[in-house]
Formats: sequence, structure tokens, C-alpha cells
Amino acid sequence: MSTSAVLVVDDEAAMRAALEASFRRNGWDVTTASGAGEALAKFRRMPCPLVVTDVRMPDGDGLQVMQGVREMAPATAVIFLTAYGTVTDAVQAIKEGACDYLMKPVSFDRLREAAERVLAIAGVSAKEKKQAAAAPELIGRSSAFLRLLDQVRQVARTGADVLIEAESGTGKELVARLIHRASARREGPFVAVNCSAFPDHLLESELFGHVRGAFTGATATKPGKFELANGGTLLLDEVGEMPLGLQPKLLRVLQEREVDPLGSTRTVPLDVRVIATTNRALRARIAAGEFRADLYYRLNVLPLTLPPLRDRREDILELAEFFLRKHAPNSAPAYRIAPELAAGLEAHRWPGNVRELENFIRRALALSNGCVLGAELLSHIEPSPETQCSTALEAGVSLRDVERQLLERTLEAVGGNRTRAAELMGVSLRTVRNKIRNYGLPARRSA
Repeated sequence: MSTSAVLVVDDEAAMRAALEASFRRNGWDVTTASGAGEALAKFRRMPCPLVVTDVRMPDGDGLQVMQGVREMAPATAVIFLTAYGTVTDAVQAIKEGACDYLMKPVSFDRLREAAERVLAIAGVSAKEKKQAAAAPELIGRSSAFLRLLDQVRQVARTGADVLIEAESGTGKELVARLIHRASARREGPFVAVNCSAFPDHLLESELFGHVRGAFTGATATKPGKFELANGGTLLLDEVGEMPLGLQPKLLRVLQEREVDPLGSTRTVPLDVRVIATTNRALRARIAAGEFRADLYYRLNVLPLTLPPLRDRREDILELAEFFLRKHAPNSAPAYRIAPELAAGLEAHRWPGNVRELENFIRRALALSNGCVLGAELLSHIEPSPETQCSTALEAGVSLRDVERQLLERTLEAVGGNRTRAAELMGVSLRTVRNKIRNYGLPARRSA
């Protein structure tokens, strides 16, 4: 099935010819049909990802076309073309699953924009459904972990927004996915966006979308993450790193449940549950003037706090065994953890939490000489940051100097790995990059 193939259905020969020519000029493979029966017969022989159909035709209507197409290929996107007198029919079709409708006479630029948008949404929806279904279960039996699972079940039963505050590496995204899978939105998409992973000027487009020509480099219409998550759940990962100037726009979207793509006059209604995560204390960021209080209270409808791994020591060996099975070579005999190593794993504070434990198991598998992971591997556990990065404080030393020294020593301790340094210091990767630039520190290897 070609991703640039379209079936055009219209009983007016001139309209069919005009749409066919326009699609072909833009590189699409086009099949045409003059009525509902012909359309379904052609689609049965050659399915395609997009159908553009008139609403009323002599031998049936667009709704029959959509229903027949969806029975054969549920993921196919359908756009309706409607005259003024059939707007009610088109709106009803949207309620029954159509992706969009446009008024005749139709501008091909608007049709192309709609086609790009609905195909992107259909593609992401299918991908995210597959990822959500394959997401691993959370592992643990400690009292702290079981309390968390009870909270997750209670939260999942509601449709309210959620704020998860926890240290890095505790599994915030896994918890968000579990909430989605246990909710009434489980059949909808789960879309994640890391708010610290984009430059400030690109994050707005990533969240809210844009149309072709909205800014330099916008060569195609692109739906934002909010629109892609319609009918499902949107994860705003590390929301505390969102630029202050963008926060009012996010607040408006959350309040109004609608979004205006950049450069578009179209307002997109939203049916989205938002789960936000942060490894920073947002109240402290509010006090520092770095996060809006009104946005915090809008996100913090249902708060969740994930326990760090040091507070769920009963789970450490179970998690270690899980990662051992996950990362051991398929052809190798079964690996096991020696009692001496097990005791060391349980005694370690794991400042990087579950992520650090997984990385250690992968390292241990690579360095072990046999199928028994022994106590000699304890030397490869990274020391806690307080022992790695301790620095003498003297009266009169400026806060800037202390921060610079801490950053330098942390980077030195982790071999220049900025991602790891960010985890140990409890800040985002963006913050580490900015501090390195501000202090004029030499460039080092980046993860």
C-alpha cells in the first residue's frame, strides 16, 4: 500500500479530473471512481491510505464509502468534500469516524494540507497503539511500589490530567503508559514529547503543529503532538523545562481544549488527556519565577509521586533479574547473580534509580567472564554523586563559582557524559548544555 496513494470519488467528471490532475502534479498515485459501488470495488482490488469522497452520489453516499473502506482497511483516512447543502451530512460523518471535510469548491492547497495532516495522525496513532501494547509492565513487590500501583489504578479510572513528580530514572513514562493502558482511552494513541529535547523556537511547532509556509523551513503541513494525541493521551515529559514564554500558550490549550496550528486560521478541538512529568520540584521553580503558578495548578489535578529505588529495596533484585533476562544474549546459558553481588546491589543507594540499575546489569554482562555475575563486578558500580563531586566550600565563594565547580567535577566524574551529569545533578540535559556554554567549559563527549 503506497503511502502517497489516494482514491478520489466524485460523480462529477470535471471535479474528478481536476482533483486527479492536482494530486498527480504533487507526486501522488491516483485512482478515481464515479460512485460508491465503483469506489468500493476499486478499493478492494487496490487499498490505499487515503480516500477523498463526495458526500452525495447517485448510487449511494460518502458515508457508505467510508463504512465499506473501514471494513477492509480500518486505518485508511477519509476526507469528505461537501456542498453547502450537505454540511449536516458531513458533520455527521465526522462523528462516525471521518477524518475531515472540506467545502466545495475546494482549494487544492487546503486539500493537500488536510491530507498530510490526517495521514500523519493515522500513522502516529497506529505506531503509538503498537508501542503502548508492547510496553513492559512495572516490576516490584515492595509496599511503596504496591501503594503506587493502587494510586495508578485510581487515577486511570478518571479522565483528569495528571502530574507525576519524581527523580530521574524512576520510570515516569512507564507509569504514564500504564495509566493510559488502564484507562477508557486505551484504544486511542499515546503520544510523548520531551519538553527539554527541542530548542525553544521549535517546541511550539512540535506541540501545536504548523501549516506549510508558516515559517522558514516549513515545507509541509505538520500536525502537533496535541492533535496527534486526539482521542488518547499526551505525555508532556519534563514539563518543568518548558520555556516561560510558551507556558501561557500551553495553559490556554489546557483550559480551552483547542489548539491553533502556527500559520493556520483553523482551530482544532481537542479530546486529550494530559500527563505531565518532571524531575524538578515545580513549586521551587515557581518561587524562582521560572514556572507559572496557574499552569502548575492546571496540570496538578491528580498528583503522583514515584518512590526512588532506595525506598523500594525489596524490588532491587527482582528488577536486576528482569534486566538480566532482557539483556542477556539469546544463545547464552542462563545467567545468575551471586549472593555477594546481590547484597552489594541491595546496599547501593542507586542515585540514578532504575535506569542506573539497568545500565549496571548491561555493563556487568559485558564484563563478566562467565554466567555467574560475582562480587568483583561491584567495582563497576558508579560511586554516589556526593562522593564523586564533593567540593570544599569556603566563606565568600560565590554561588556561581560553586555551581561551576560542581558542574566541572560532575562532568569529570562521568567522563564528560552530559546526560549522566544531568541525571546526577537533578537537572535537564538542556540546563547542563546551557551551563557549559555560560561558564565557557571545554566541549566534551555528549550522550
